[in-house]
Amino acid sequence: MSVESLIFEKGAPGRRAASLAAMDVPTEALEDLIPANLLRAVPAPLPEVSEIEVVRHYTHLSQRNFSVDTGFYPLGSCTMKYNPKLNEDMAVLPGFAHIHPLQPVETAQGAIQLIYELEQYLAEIAGMARVTLQPSAGAHGELTGLMLIKAYHQSQGEGHRNLVLIPDNAHGTNPASATLADYRSVEVKSDTRTGGIDMEHLKALLGANGASVAAIMMTNPNTLGLFDVNIAEIARMVHEVGGQLYYDGANANAVLGITRPGDMGFDVVHFNLHKTCSTPHGGGGPGAGPIGVKEHLVPFLPGPLPAKGEQGYSWQDPGPQSIGKVRANMGNFGVLVRAYTYIRTHGPDGLRHVSESAILNANYLKHEISPDYEIAYPLICQHEFVATAERYKDEHGVTALDIAKRLLDFGMYAPTVYFPLIVHEALMIEPTETETRETLDYFVSVMHQIAEEARTNPEIVRSAPHTTVVGRLDQALAARKPNLRWQSGQERTH
Repeated sequence: MSVESLIFEKGAPGRRAASLAAMDVPTEALEDLIPANLLRAVPAPLPEVSEIEVVRHYTHLSQRNFSVDTGFYPLGSCTMKYNPKLNEDMAVLPGFAHIHPLQPVETAQGAIQLIYELEQYLAEIAGMARVTLQPSAGAHGELTGLMLIKAYHQSQGEGHRNLVLIPDNAHGTNPASATLADYRSVEVKSDTRTGGIDMEHLKALLGANGASVAAIMMTNPNTLGLFDVNIAEIARMVHEVGGQLYYDGANANAVLGITRPGDMGFDVVHFNLHKTCSTPHGGGGPGAGPIGVKEHLVPFLPGPLPAKGEQGYSWQDPGPQSIGKVRANMGNFGVLVRAYTYIRTHGPDGLRHVSESAILNANYLKHEISPDYEIAYPLICQHEFVATAERYKDEHGVTALDIAKRLLDFGMYAPTVYFPLIVHEALMIEPTETETRETLDYFVSVMHQIAEEARTNPEIVRSAPHTTVVGRLDQALAARKPNLRWQSGQERTH
């Protein structure tokens, strides 16, 4: 037997991972229920394995994954903070985990109460009148928010508005969501000095297209980690031409308890609960992107909405102007339970401390790595900042991607690279508030070591990672033609 077979071939005929009682349904009954053309003529060629083989196989696979529980994860704009296990305990309480979304309202009072109260908490945190918890993630929230804005404009007899202004440092989902909502995106340039919106360019765009502008989509602080000090004036200018302000809440971890999007002048805001409120995320889910709106947009919210009355909690019809449901049932409920727990655990003062700590950690890292890495906008940042590896690419052929790969050798995940697009060889770093001083100092020491390697031994950086299970991949080929399974006789490659 080959080494390859020993590694990859699992099991032997007759092995079982479970013992099941004999079926008490007559075979004839099954044949009546299942069409003959859907029945297998021969059993599926599945591995026959024992329970210990199954457990070891999946445990070993899990050990190859990187997670917040195993190491530092400074993935800019993703807010990969530690997820307290208390949140997980609450999400699996039988009263939450074992209910069904279509069961009678009187048997789901606790769940509806949680949704009702979480909506109120988020409305207060954001400075909004009302919230819907239906959207499944941030991008889904963006689409929902733009649909609300479209419905509002149509109700005002201004359905002709078809432009959405989007800063050149915005998240890529912003223009994608605008397109899905049947809007046309118009780019707004950044100020090269402050990193905020170029006010002259915005003024020109509004002057030429004001009657067609439906909204402006902004993140504040933006993806450079900088708070736009002109936000009140931007709100005044956009509202003056009849547009709405949409707040992309991906960076809300920097403003909790300090300021509120509603107070800045925004009409719609989405939260990434899986980021800001500490729910595990990645790999496509789970997530939650609740939308908060000002009073004039409340009639258009998707329903049903939770309501509290003398007889307890119930579901309320949002009214005839509602855009209708944007997903089945009431959202990713397990995520909502975790977010509710997170908010109740911290309280108002604790949430403010979260943001203050995140801001402190980011500015500390920015200062400490700046001798070796140029900071794109060397201003006081919020929860994240953007460095650039352009110097190392020009002088030593070492790119931001190479530096990110080399970080993996030291047991840390990489920052976000090549984003925002307006910074060449960008390294967007977000430490979050949950990391210790010792972890931050270790990251700084590794970044200095990689910089020294780039100057003196660039090949070790260009060929990284060296200690991971899988080495440097052909990323384009892996994305376009992934090889996701091994078959007997197939050559095994990385």
